[in-house]
Parts: sequence; C-alpha cells; structure tokens
Amino acid sequence: MTANQPKAGLPKPGHIPWPPLIYLAAIAISVALGLFYPLPWIGGLLGDILFAAGLVALLGVVALWFTAIRAMIRAKTTLNPNGVPEHLITSGPFAISRNPIYLANTLLLIGVAFISGIAWFLLLAIIAAFVTQKVVIEGEEKVLTAKFGKKYRDYAKRVRRWI
Repeated sequence: MTANQPKAGLPKPGHIPWPPLIYLAAIAISVALGLFYPLPWIGGLLGDILFAAGLVALLGVVALWFTAIRAMIRAKTTLNPNGVPEHLITSGPFAISRNPIYLANTLLLIGVAFISGIAWFLLLAIIAAFVTQKVVIEGEEKVLTAKFGKKYRDYAKRVRRWI
C-alpha cells in the first residue's frame, strides 16, 4: 500500500487536487475582475505601507512553503493533498498552523492585493480560504483523525486550523 492509497477503514481522500485549483481560480478571477471592474484602492502613505506589507507577506509565503514542504519531505510523508499521510507532523510551521501551505496560499493572495492594489484579491482570498476549508481541510481532518486518533485530536486542540 502506498502513501496515496487509504488503509481499510480510513475515509477515502478525494481525487481532484482541489487546493491548487481553488487558489489558481481565485487568482484568475481576481485579475479578471480587477481588469473589468476595478475597485478603488488606498493611495498615499497608507498605500505605500500596504505595498511594503505585501512584500513582507510574500516573504512569509516563501518561508511557510519552504519550511512546510521541507518538514513533509523529512518526515517522508505525502505532499499530495489527496494522499494519506504516513506521519503526523507537529513541529516547524505545523506547530503554528495545522495547514501552513493553505495559509501560505491565502497569504499569497493578500500579499498580491497589497502590492498590486487589486482589492478583489482580498475578497477572493477569504472565499478561497473558506472553500479550501469546506472542500479540502474538513475531509483531510477526518482522514487524520481516523489514522492517528487521539494523537491528532490532541494536536488539533493545541494548534489552530489556520492561525
């Protein structure tokens, strides 16, 4: 049995790689809405501060992606959002968020909003996070609970789903 096949009794993960599709759709919709229905944006000093905050957010995205993926590779568990993990990772960025990669994806949209001035990215970041939670995370949590039991439930009590 591979890391992508569920063991007997475990809920079956999905087959469509929803997380990247959700966030790519949010980016495409944000850009299209920004071109055809631009919203006003903050200018002046506050706009400059938001631009700088956007750059910091993008640095946070890179840090979260890099450290989360490195932790998963070191633990020899699947990177596939539809796979069944072999190990429960609770250290590194997983000690701050149970979903650091999805958090990074959401932060990416927020950072791009602050840098580009396209306000639609903010709205779509919230929508993408909500859809990711409903379509992906809640299913992943069922798989993790079934596989790791009390260990996962204790971890979920200590560490927030997002931040």
